[in-house]
Amino acid sequence: MHDSTTLLIEVGALLFLLGLLGRLGRRIGLSPIPLYLLAGLLFGHGGVFGFKASEEFFAVGAEIGVILLLVMLGLEYSASELVGNLRAAAPAGLIDGLLNALPGAAFALLLGWDWVAAIVLAGITWISSSGVIAKVLGDLGRLGNRETPVVLSVLVIEDLAMAFYLPLLTAVLAGAGLVAGGAALAVAVATVLVVLVVAIRYGRTISNIMSARDPEALLLGVLGLTLLVAGAAAKLQVSAAVGAFLVGIAISGPVAHHATELLTPLRDLFAAVFFLFFGLVTDPRDIPPVLLPALALAVVTMGTKTLTGYLAARRAGIGEPGRWRTGLTLVPRGEFSIVIAGLAVAAGSVDPQLAALATAYVLITVVVGPTLARVPDLEGFKSWLRRRAAKQQARPAPVGD
Repeated sequence: MHDSTTLLIEVGALLFLLGLLGRLGRRIGLSPIPLYLLAGLLFGHGGVFGFKASEEFFAVGAEIGVILLLVMLGLEYSASELVGNLRAAAPAGLIDGLLNALPGAAFALLLGWDWVAAIVLAGITWISSSGVIAKVLGDLGRLGNRETPVVLSVLVIEDLAMAFYLPLLTAVLAGAGLVAGGAALAVAVATVLVVLVVAIRYGRTISNIMSARDPEALLLGVLGLTLLVAGAAAKLQVSAAVGAFLVGIAISGPVAHHATELLTPLRDLFAAVFFLFFGLVTDPRDIPPVLLPALALAVVTMGTKTLTGYLAARRAGIGEPGRWRTGLTLVPRGEFSIVIAGLAVAAGSVDPQLAALATAYVLITVVVGPTLARVPDLEGFKSWLRRRAAKQQARPAPVGD
């Protein structure tokens, strides 16, 4: 009875605090994400208060938060739009991998770590945080922007890449041979293809099973299906985020519209829990020794990620402001980076300092990223873009032969 009472007190206090921080963030024009993270650091491992009874509750809530963020993104787009965007964004996905994975690998080698640590750090710096970016897009009211499909295409390609990367990484960390690694990759590829085929070919049938006229049944049905598919995907070593996103893609028409309205409050609740939990499990005392290397790595890869988004949006025909919004929105790293670092440290195959470096790196990008995403909306930045456009127009046209 004492444990359950402590659990209720801790959960209630932290959720109430999140509510106050969310309101504070919006009143001062700041995304609440950094505030949620700092609250987690304050109350988690090594923090001032050290809440522990509620950690397991928030761990499950954090997983649900990422899943709900991704299914809500999927509900915004149809299967045909997804396929079209993936085809168009495939070159951007290749550029994304080269520009953002290679710096992480090079940094690990510079620190004197082996090639296994290089593969791990490459994954950490490569993948943007779908959860953080989904929250940023919602907070800034950009879900309907012209550049948002480009952002989502890059994120989906990264998530699909993780479906192949994680099984291979697990095999490498375990010291498995090529046969075991190939088998893990084959399972991942088959699972992703099956989910994609079901989402694209049978999405209308899935939508028809659910009734938009019964809110209670619709909420339970969509939430249950999303968690089921996400859990099955994770069980097969495929990203739960990919599974949740594809469930959203599979649901269309009035069902998708009503499901969005019903799931929005749940998404907001569990998304806040996700960012809080990220801070709760981070010990602030581990951060200072690796802060400078993490800061250097963050500066480099925030620049390369911004360039990735800028080039992807330019290739899609997006205007100059939208290109900058795309690039700066993609800056935060998050859930996948922590998962990758956790797998590596748990396997005992890399230097334990890698976990602290990854945590500091992710915290820097998650705190700075949402702030950078607001820069294109500032009047000063808009004025700079207008002056830049005017100078380009004023340049004399090249004279032909």
